Amino acid sequence: MSLEKQIAIDKIEVLELGHIQVRQIIRVMENGRELSSSFNRWVLSPGDDISDQEPRVQAIANAVWTPEVISAYQAQLEANKLGA
Repeated sequence: MSLEKQIAIDKIEVLELGHIQVRQIIRVMENGRELSSSFNRWVLSPGDDISDQEPRVQAIANAVWTPEVISAYQAQLEANKLGA
């Protein structure tokens, strides 16, 4: 019997305002057969520090988070503060 834990990013989604949703799957495998799995999820906002993210997530953030997207996101944050 050989147990193995596999961790992988299995979904990366970009939302309207530039947020990036990341889903990580954790699988427990026995002799090549999946015994169980669970998920971790997190959201990155335009301009967040992505230095600790895996290269695929960094590449998507660098492509999507243009200066215009970051400015629009920051403007939305300010508008939300004023409206509160």
